[in-house]
Amino acid sequence: MRRVAALYDIHGNLPALRAVLAEIQREQVDHIVIGGDVANGPLPVATLDALIGLGTHVSYVMGNGDLEVAAAYDGEELAASVLDESPAARSSVFAATQISAAHRELVGSFQPTVTLEVDGLGPVLFCHGSPRSDTEIITTLTPDARLGEILAADANPPTIVGGHTHRQFDHIAYRWRFINAGSVGMPYEGTLGAFWAMLGPDIELRRTGYDIAAAIEELRAGGFDDVDEMFEESLLEPMDPDQVARLFEQGVTS
Repeated sequence: MRRVAALYDIHGNLPALRAVLAEIQREQVDHIVIGGDVANGPLPVATLDALIGLGTHVSYVMGNGDLEVAAAYDGEELAASVLDESPAARSSVFAATQISAAHRELVGSFQPTVTLEVDGLGPVLFCHGSPRSDTEIITTLTPDARLGEILAADANPPTIVGGHTHRQFDHIAYRWRFINAGSVGMPYEGTLGAFWAMLGPDIELRRTGYDIAAAIEELRAGGFDDVDEMFEESLLEPMDPDQVARLFEQGVTS
């Protein structure tokens, strides 16, 4: 494939997804990879419908949020302590009450990893957190020694694309090049926009601008009560991305 667009961590932010898809339509893209955490957010139905409308040239990677939505749809309960602390977890439960059986079937078809041949890069593995776990934390502060340990499987190709921590970076450690595509819907970049990646023949980390104020109003109208809390540190009052990375890394070492 000549060019592949990687869209991660949409989190039910339909306005951000619309903006990115409009930009992609102006590009010569052969394939789109949706990298997980799609519907757990304020507009789950419309977000999934927009992706269904893309047709067959799309691959889906399973994110931890997608697993939460599927589990909640199937009647499993998340721990009360998790729901109390995490608006993202509450958004998974909200999404499960909104989606249809067809949406649940689509989410269930997501794969742990996807590998594609990309011109100029060869085989590229797309995962959510890491190739071995959808919840594994990899940030700009992750030491090379730990990153090498995470990626050290013979089956892993030299180029790996992930997400989960919502901040773009492109880092080489030992024989691997690990790219975080960023987050379309809930970025921790310290600046506003929708963040994604274009692959082939090299890798471009992209930012797409859109009307954030109008988007927040649209998200608030979707019926999810915790929109402001969920997007406070990404879109309303963007948190320093280095501080976010430190918090993620503290969770790994604590």
